[in-house]
Amino acid sequence: MTLHRRSLLRAATAMGAAFGAGGLAAPALAQGAAARTLRFIPHANLGAVDPVATSGYIVRNYGFMVYDTLYAVDAQFRVQPQMVEGHEVSEGDRVWKFRLREGLRFHDNEPVRAADAVASVRRWGARDTMGQTLMTATEGIRATSDREFEIRLKRPFPLMLDSLGKLSTQALFVVPERVGNSDPQVPSTETVGSGPLRFLRNEWVPGSLAVFERFAGYVPRAEPASGAAGGKRILMDRIEWRIIPDASTAATALQTGEVDWYEQPAFDLLPLLARNRDIRLEITDPIGSLMMIRFNQLHPPFDKPGIRRAVLAAVDQQAYLDAVVGNAQYSLPCRSMYACRTPLGADQGAGVMPASLDRGRALLREAGYAGEKVVILSATDNPANHQMAQVTADLLRRMGMTVEFVATDWSALLARRANRNPPDRGGWSIFHTSWVGVDVAGPALHLPLRTHGAAAWAGWPDDPEIEALRNRFLDAADPVEGARIAAQLQARAFESVPFVPLGQFVQPTAFRRSVQGIAAAPVPFFWGVSKG
Repeated sequence: MTLHRRSLLRAATAMGAAFGAGGLAAPALAQGAAARTLRFIPHANLGAVDPVATSGYIVRNYGFMVYDTLYAVDAQFRVQPQMVEGHEVSEGDRVWKFRLREGLRFHDNEPVRAADAVASVRRWGARDTMGQTLMTATEGIRATSDREFEIRLKRPFPLMLDSLGKLSTQALFVVPERVGNSDPQVPSTETVGSGPLRFLRNEWVPGSLAVFERFAGYVPRAEPASGAAGGKRILMDRIEWRIIPDASTAATALQTGEVDWYEQPAFDLLPLLARNRDIRLEITDPIGSLMMIRFNQLHPPFDKPGIRRAVLAAVDQQAYLDAVVGNAQYSLPCRSMYACRTPLGADQGAGVMPASLDRGRALLREAGYAGEKVVILSATDNPANHQMAQVTADLLRRMGMTVEFVATDWSALLARRANRNPPDRGGWSIFHTSWVGVDVAGPALHLPLRTHGAAAWAGWPDDPEIEALRNRFLDAADPVEGARIAAQLQARAFESVPFVPLGQFVQPTAFRRSVQGIAAAPVPFFWGVSKG
């Protein structure tokens, strides 16, 4: 199958090259427009536009284009002011006063006011894991003028700026007050942003195309861009997301110049792309991503910890790494609840992850598995996700479990995983995903390790012991003590099993050599990117 796909790819590429060599030249006007347009293949379809309502990275990526943040993380992972001009802290670190920069505007040309920031913090604080933590320490938040607002705390909260400027999924994007005041449990469909790019709603074709244009009213910071921070200067007039689910078709589009940048090419196509002198492959996130199985703990069979531990014992990480990556250059086993290659990422799960099918079967019998159907959701437009799901389906069947495999696209998967009904009423049992290392490097930001029941991430685990350990970690003033508590939390997580780690990989991105300025970051940022 792989050889057949590659043969088709080579044939299609040759046909495209021949057509390009013999076809008519495009008119000069069209050539100029193409030079000012960046065509990008994202890792999934954009099917939603509320970055607070979902942890899906595709919506996060959209968010960093369309919205700006109060603070931001630079290339050295230091928190810097972004929309904020500065802040003051008083009354024993319990009162934080912030002042917005001048000239901030929304895409409808309305000014960004402190009231918008306050509403944005409140809505984000109801959904995001760090936002929820901040809100538990907050006594009140209010605007004191059009450009100033304050957060009054019940107790000091040392991670204030880390929270307001968090990188990656469910970042604190500033939205208009009316959006911030909307129900955080109901996804918003508004797209009026505060960032450097404006979303062209009238050109949006879910499953095919999403278009962004440079917002002339955006005022970047004076300093150079660095990571998510600094002066976000958009050098292209227009950015088009071309949704191409088939990996071979996407690779062909990059080779023929139909697109400029392919976010996540399939691993088995990397050698083919590397041979093209017009294409560069780069690893922009050297830490990589931690793959995982996520269980729905509301309904049988995975409401039983023993059954979750049975799967944990049977999982062979190498089988997943071989299926998803197939190249040791880009992958490594990681039997840890924290990302490996980070300070807390220790191989603590070795004893409970023997990669033994027999051990998994024995634990399954002891846990009282009664033949309940396991509904596995799989995103066919995300090769890594689909391959993980196929390995798990085979594993569970060999363990003796009843499996229903539901293949769909990533946007539909994101929608279905929000369904809390039983699996036979539109719900689910398992989905797979991967988290970039900065999101799962420790207890503070680690959304899959939150176990606060109905308010937790999809799967809704409920383990008060893990939550208590997380609170102790957040309160620890000594880094050594913090690391000790993080290890205790990880040990408990291997008993409770909110998810199963499947190993870690780094994902090269691919782009035409005419493209310049792609940042080394775990998020595809578009400021500073140009076509030479």
